[in-house]
Amino acid sequence: MTRYIRPLVQTGPARPRDAYTLAGGWCWFTHVEILSRTAAPSVVPVTGIEAGELAALVAERPAIAGLSFEGPRLMGILNVTPDSFSDGGRHQTLSDAVEGAIRMVSKGADLIDIGGESTRPGAVTVAPEEEIQRTAPVIQAIREAGVAAPISIDTRKSAVGRTAICAGANIVNDVSGFTYDLELAANCGKSGTPVCLMHAQGDPATMQDEPQYDDVLLDVYDFLETQIDVLLSLGIRRSSIIADPGIGFGKSQSHNLKVLSRISLFHSLGVPILLGASRKRFIGSIGDEPVADKRVAGSVGVALAAIGQGVQLIRAHDIAEHQQAIALWQASVTQDLNEIE
Repeated sequence: MTRYIRPLVQTGPARPRDAYTLAGGWCWFTHVEILSRTAAPSVVPVTGIEAGELAALVAERPAIAGLSFEGPRLMGILNVTPDSFSDGGRHQTLSDAVEGAIRMVSKGADLIDIGGESTRPGAVTVAPEEEIQRTAPVIQAIREAGVAAPISIDTRKSAVGRTAICAGANIVNDVSGFTYDLELAANCGKSGTPVCLMHAQGDPATMQDEPQYDDVLLDVYDFLETQIDVLLSLGIRRSSIIADPGIGFGKSQSHNLKVLSRISLFHSLGVPILLGASRKRFIGSIGDEPVADKRVAGSVGVALAAIGQGVQLIRAHDIAEHQQAIALWQASVTQDLNEIE
């Protein structure tokens, strides 16, 4: 029977002596939830799991592109597209894009994610040449402006990824989980480029047409685990991989909530976890806000819940608001209340 190990994550300054630090970060755990496809979930002490299962949970996550993961990190979204669901058209000119990147870094973004193809539900595929024209000049201009923060290129296509790396990008972030263009992962393996591996069911044009899963949490985990093995076979080191369960990509509101409620499961992959839920439709549905760029509070709430489960990287539109909330969250869980005046 295949079993899945989810740490029951806790935070705070007081912790039992037998607690283990999660992934070298800010959370700890003494118990785990064992999940399977054939039995009811059960909770057991850490002593009830195998050494290899524990090792994946406690191993420190090495820095990627100079970005360490001892604390929560922010990935700023910079879409240079006319049709992204929330910010399409806002960074289409070169000057607007550069100003946007500088502003996000000044507000606390640790990483800038640049995308030239909308992956909103119903979006159509953009030709590689057009995607390159949208992204490569922006990356080069951001570097020429003196921005030293890591840059990821949000693309599914090998030609786009290759050109972006030459222009100054450090990471390839593929929403297809490196299934759309097999050459993209091979190129990253050859060049030693770190990657972000995301789960999605279906193509953006059709992914929200009644998505179905046997068990969404375990199905997503199995996909990511399988694709990590593919990346390893192509020369990409585990220490250069970030995993993203893909909130909103071929998932209903119920699916999204099931993944979020047990997102700490993905620590068993042995890599940092990225959450990209900013301004998404389910936040508007639950929070009763139809306008995407007014979903800041809901986006921050989801991010803090994920950080409380040890998620290391948050992809967000509203960097200043997320940074402020994370700073307050960190202060509240790391300080001994008796020491606060």
